[in-house]
Amino acid sequence: MLDPEALGATAALDRLAQALRARGGRLATAESCTGGLIAALCTAVAGSSDWFDRGFVTYSNEAKQDLLGVPAALLQAHGAVSEPVALAMAEGVLARCPAEVALAVTGIAGPGGAVPGKPVGTVWLAWALRGQPAQARRLDLPGDRTAVRSATVQLALQVLGALLESAAAP
Repeated sequence: MLDPEALGATAALDRLAQALRARGGRLATAESCTGGLIAALCTAVAGSSDWFDRGFVTYSNEAKQDLLGVPAALLQAHGAVSEPVALAMAEGVLARCPAEVALAVTGIAGPGGAVPGKPVGTVWLAWALRGQPAQARRLDLPGDRTAVRSATVQLALQVLGALLESAAAP
């Protein structure tokens, strides 16, 4: 079983869950390099059905297109690991489900897959709140495949929790 504590994500998950409950919102995810780890961690928490809606695992470019509506031209022009694709993934989540909050990740976990300007550890994290434009942040993470994926999960949960807390603040 996936253990949030083992990944150092317990506090981030608690914060995210509280922020989603406070706003009465639900989260949906789109994951590429993490392969569903974020959704798995969220649903490992008892009571997550109050705030987690669904997860899309879109590891291939075809899955990004078919499940999230990411345009093939965008993938060809920028590559799957890019800000435009991460933003399109987050927007695609909200277009395809009733959740109010979307979180998307796409990256190069390694050991292969690096290209010029996009070394192993390059990850794009994107989020969208219904009715607002999606936003993204590039992460440059050190380590092997396991370290990159673990750090992506932890940072994604932390960033989204902090964002939702600040958005809910009066």
